Amino acid sequence: MIARIARALSRDRRGSAAEFALTLPIWVITVFAVLNIGRFFVSRAGIQNGLGEAARAATLWPRKTDAEIRAAFFAGTFGIGRAPTLQLVTGTANGQSFVNLNVTYNPEFYLMFVEISPVTLTYQRRAFRPT
Repeated sequence: MIARIARALSRDRRGSAAEFALTLPIWVITVFAVLNIGRFFVSRAGIQNGLGEAARAATLWPRKTDAEIRAAFFAGTFGIGRAPTLQLVTGTANGQSFVNLNVTYNPEFYLMFVEISPVTLTYQRRAFRPT
């Protein structure tokens, strides 16, 4: 008797359209959220790659100018929408000159109906320059 009821219920398709209509918005928002989180991690990796390239360029001989270090940073970035802010601060520690590379980036999130507060990514790296 239980098997007969189970077979009857498995063939009953009433309400499946309503169930689909109720769950579709949740699935769509979930897909957009996963895509935006993926974009966030890709832009984070792109910023870190560009920062590594700029630090490498700063340590090369002959000594690179600030414009060349900036060019190396922007050439090494990927997966970002708008350009991040790169600040170069030079100094000396124990007789060795260095440059601090400070990066600030605000990635954009696009969810359809959900408000997301802005996120600020900041990274800093010190590269010692050749004398």
